[in-house]
Amino acid sequence: MGNFRRKAWQEISNRPIEFLSVPCVAAFVGILTNWMGVKMLFYPVEYRGLDWKRWDKTPYGLFGWQGVVPTKTDLMARRLVKIITDKLLSLEEAFGRLDPNELGQLLLPGIEDAVDSALAGSDRMGGNLYAWGVKKILPWLMPHIVTSLKQEIDQVLDLETIVLSAFVRDKATLVDLFQKVGRVELDFLVNSGFGLGFILGLGQMVFWAAHPVAWTLPAAGAFVGYVTNWIAIRMIFEPAEPVEIVGGLFEIQGMFESRQIEVSDEFGDFMQKRVLTAGDLLKDLSLGGEDGELFKFLRRHLPYPIPSEILSAAVDGVANIAADPIKYADVHKYVNERLDISDTLARRLKVLSPTEFEDLLHPVFQEDEITLIATGGVLGLAAGGLQTQLGWGGANAVPRAIGTIVFTLFSSLFFFLEQEYELDHDEPLVSTERPQLRRRETVVRRRTQIPEDRSN
Repeated sequence: MGNFRRKAWQEISNRPIEFLSVPCVAAFVGILTNWMGVKMLFYPVEYRGLDWKRWDKTPYGLFGWQGVVPTKTDLMARRLVKIITDKLLSLEEAFGRLDPNELGQLLLPGIEDAVDSALAGSDRMGGNLYAWGVKKILPWLMPHIVTSLKQEIDQVLDLETIVLSAFVRDKATLVDLFQKVGRVELDFLVNSGFGLGFILGLGQMVFWAAHPVAWTLPAAGAFVGYVTNWIAIRMIFEPAEPVEIVGGLFEIQGMFESRQIEVSDEFGDFMQKRVLTAGDLLKDLSLGGEDGELFKFLRRHLPYPIPSEILSAAVDGVANIAADPIKYADVHKYVNERLDISDTLARRLKVLSPTEFEDLLHPVFQEDEITLIATGGVLGLAAGGLQTQLGWGGANAVPRAIGTIVFTLFSSLFFFLEQEYELDHDEPLVSTERPQLRRRETVVRRRTQIPEDRSN
């Protein structure tokens, strides 16, 4: 062991610039592989490449790739929907906040317009005259209908179907959600690759100095590329529960779990603005026309003297209101504010245990995690192999080493800035009103002391 250290120290002392290039390349490999890993999680949204051979439910083909999240949208969305429906949100509770009289009056103009359109020129009792008579009783009917709808909302609307269809219909929505709530963790995953790569590269440098044989740099490069991804992902989620260290002075916890408060607010805000908007809910409520659940509900609660033509017009009226958030802005505003989806989801998420909360994002990394980590190993192997071809010693050794160091540092800076730009650029996806939330980018933190109660 003593000879190993002496030989390594002697070699590094004789050629410090050349050997410094080794950890610099390792740092570059670390940030490059982690950056690529993040990109491969989400992009491309649709499969790109030659579709000669594609394995079922996998992101890769023989000559192509699709982001892990878009590939497994259905599976990931179902997991997310289960969390929402089982632990976070009840439609009956949310719709219970609606005031029947107020909502009935807000819906009335849109439904009256639809009745006018349906009966205009009709032979039924003079058409326009009949429409006039129907509209006279609508103000009285609407509060009663809304009251009954609140009680039976789970029979008319299926929350699981609404959320699932929103994600499956547009894969980019799920991609945006995961990128939004996990932006700090994704940022850390990329940037930590540089630091972890450099530290591991120091060991690679010492090993190369003591054993300068051709296979050591590629092997160590593969190790660096593999391990930087693996360590970073572990630090994001483990341990889920806070663990005291140094006699309780500090505690260590996975980065994502430690941001439970911030993530909960952002998740609720995203879901209300992108998935469970008033427009989305009213649209799903009115689906199916005369075969839909809303029509069947109206038929159950209104006497048969009221013809199906009127009920169908009422359903069309709800659909028109859903499709025009500008003309019927007061309806959309009222429903969004009273349902309060954002606050409900956020409050429930905040009280989940860290282990339960982890399930919000961890499945993104668990799906094909080995593929992403192995990709880091392959890229590290290639970088190490390339490094052996740069040559060691000779008149041009130092200029080549300096060029390598400059290239790797500036390239690493590019990936760092690119990731920061994307995170800042994506910030308005959810809301431009909410100030940027506190980033708690720490795995180890000083333990918060609970002050003693001195009232006694």
